[in-house]
Amino acid sequence: MRMKEMVRRTGVHERLLRYYEQQGLLEPDRLPSGYRVYGEPDVETVHRIRCLLAAGLPTALIAQILPCVRTDGDRLVPTCPDLVAQLKDESERITRSIDALRASRAMLDTVIAAGPPAKGG
Repeated sequence: MRMKEMVRRTGVHERLLRYYEQQGLLEPDRLPSGYRVYGEPDVETVHRIRCLLAAGLPTALIAQILPCVRTDGDRLVPTCPDLVAQLKDESERITRSIDALRASRAMLDTVIAAGPPAKGG
């Protein structure tokens, strides 16, 4: 399928598909004219990429993970032995980021509460 059909099937904009290709996440075939041609497996790959991005993973890590996951219904299942440990590390990194954001929000809330009331509110 061509780019427009891929966009329709995945809901992902052309620029993002090209970005995924630049990042080594997606490898469509090319016609002699240079046009990209996608297959059914590429549709599934884009869905996996979107899922992993939604989980907060950077594209560099996704490039390493993609060959090590398969789809089981609506979820991704690891197939490489080292992947689970790597994902646990990433989960811990995300948890630390969440904790830091919560502390920042609490500090802002303290400053806001100490300030004068907003005008008109």
